[in-house]
Amino acid sequence: MQKRLNKEVVSKLNELGMEIYGQLERGEFPRIKLPGRTTSNIVFDEELNQFILGDQKAVRSASNIKQIRSLTQLLWVASFAKRLVSEGKSSTLRDLYYHSLNYGIKFREQMESDDTVTDLEALMTEPREAFNIFPKERSAIFGDLSIEYTTPETHKGRRANLGSNPDGVMVGLSVAQADFLSCNANKVFVIEKNAVFRRFIEERVYDKFNALLIDTAGQAPRLARLLIRRLSLELGLPVYLLTDADPWGMHIAMVIIRGSANAAHLRELTTSTARWVGLWATDIKRFSLPSFPLTKLDEQRIRLLEADMRYRDFEWQSELQEFKKTKRRTELESFSAHGLTAIVEKYLPKKLKMIADMS
Repeated sequence: MQKRLNKEVVSKLNELGMEIYGQLERGEFPRIKLPGRTTSNIVFDEELNQFILGDQKAVRSASNIKQIRSLTQLLWVASFAKRLVSEGKSSTLRDLYYHSLNYGIKFREQMESDDTVTDLEALMTEPREAFNIFPKERSAIFGDLSIEYTTPETHKGRRANLGSNPDGVMVGLSVAQADFLSCNANKVFVIEKNAVFRRFIEERVYDKFNALLIDTAGQAPRLARLLIRRLSLELGLPVYLLTDADPWGMHIAMVIIRGSANAAHLRELTTSTARWVGLWATDIKRFSLPSFPLTKLDEQRIRLLEADMRYRDFEWQSELQEFKKTKRRTELESFSAHGLTAIVEKYLPKKLKMIADMS
């Protein structure tokens, strides 16, 4: 399957190269037509239940002196991506930035090269992972799930159980794309904070609740979101999201459920059936948790979320209103004020029952 996908990606990149070559051969200025990635071209798709790019296009042409640099950068990234996929190599975004220096491609900073990779994604309708280009890995998984690696070639066919490492296994491409062999869990807990992820391992939440544990380390990286989606669709596991009780934690959960504006050009990264179990704004009072005042930035963020189509449902709006009313926020770690095991023994059972009763 991976070889077939690689061939498809190389074919798309070849087509782009042939198109540019044909324009040059005809004596034309090279040009490409890109999907517009401006906020005005991001729309909410009711059927997919996520943000997608609209129909607006932008032409990038060598006939415009202001666009020559960005066009050259994009074509170099496409060439670099083809080389990676063809040779079975991989690169981090950081490595790509430094590699460009050998070719005299002048990116002002890594943010510019990262953005060019995103342009290539939008143009090819493929995620950067399909080009073997990855960000730094930071999410992890732990639990009784046995997998067989399909990539890279050096590890293809090897098997592993993701409960073997007490620190969790990093969620890179090899784990995200591995074949699932067997799973003895019946649910997934996705956790924003590493400290709580580690506490769940120590308290044997994976055993007590028969669950897989995933640490997103903040906003979930794409490979973590891909893995969460696969666990939901392929294994039929219900997914429960645990975040801080603040507008940023809400958004971490929402991106997993309905996607992000930054990845509106991509599909199949969302898990629409995932349930946000908290921490909710109403949990601060419900569980007598220590809390802190909202910052001005928090309040600005709440106003933005209120107007966001993804938050239109009653349960999301009611929690936003609770934040505005109490002007308080708290973190998952706040349960430690009631004892080291409080989040496991008091919170999880009650919240899972509440979610079940709401279904």
